[in-house]
Amino acid sequence: MSIDALLLLMTLIWGTNYALVKSAFRELDPQAFNALRMLLASAVMATTSRLARHGGPDAIFHTPARVTPPEWLRLAWLGLVGHCLYQYLFVGGLARSSVANSSLIVSSSPIVITLLSLLTRHERPGPLHWAGTLVSLAGIYLVVGRGARVAGESVGGDVMLIGAVVCWAFYTINARSLMERHSPVGVTALSMLIGTLVYVPIAAPALARVPWAAVSAATWLKLVYSAVFALCVSYTIWYAAVRQIGSARTAVYSNLLPIVAMATAWLWLREPIGALKASGAAAVLAGVAIARMGTFRPTMDQS
Repeated sequence: MSIDALLLLMTLIWGTNYALVKSAFRELDPQAFNALRMLLASAVMATTSRLARHGGPDAIFHTPARVTPPEWLRLAWLGLVGHCLYQYLFVGGLARSSVANSSLIVSSSPIVITLLSLLTRHERPGPLHWAGTLVSLAGIYLVVGRGARVAGESVGGDVMLIGAVVCWAFYTINARSLMERHSPVGVTALSMLIGTLVYVPIAAPALARVPWAAVSAATWLKLVYSAVFALCVSYTIWYAAVRQIGSARTAVYSNLLPIVAMATAWLWLREPIGALKASGAAAVLAGVAIARMGTFRPTMDQS
């Protein structure tokens, strides 16, 4: 399967994950839900990485290179920022804001990643990438921007989501050099495990308040789906793509998230899709195609 097809699958998983996770908050505290989700995802990723060692060399699941002490320090830092802090801000923001606002804010990550890549000299996007990104952002605004309201009660959640986008951009850019020596699954598994070990004690009070007997089977299924697909499968696709096509071009696919969220709402909730939203969806798709064709000039510093 091509990397573009895998990225579209990832977008489908992440786009449907918003409503699924938010609905689970009716029975589980957001931070408790996320702590359990991260524990399960870390176990699955660590087990996959471990088993891959015995299944022969695989550039995605396992590489034989040993992790050096400086790399362990970078993994610890990435785990704290890209998993612990990111997950805390993302879930807290989603719980306080609407799905429309959340998907719109997270879809701005290509701009943040592109700017950070440029500032840190990791990648130098060309004109087509910038043009495609701007066209996609215009389409995102047509899809959900006109209907996304910044109500007083959601401002705090929106600010948390903006912080989550910055954390995600930092992790995406700085993990790439590690993935030049190690597999995406290995880097993600180790950094996620570190982030989870810090996150769980923070969420301990929320976990202690969970009425376990009242949690339905449907909520447990949502948690398992979100852990295995939204974290394990999608993270693997994301970082395999980062290693193959770069951070900025991979991030462009985040622009598709509002479209998936909109389509999901239409299918499950029968929310209407008007001509304006359809035009916005077409603009997003066109922007992704334009940015995907863009070139990146080499920089002197690729560390």
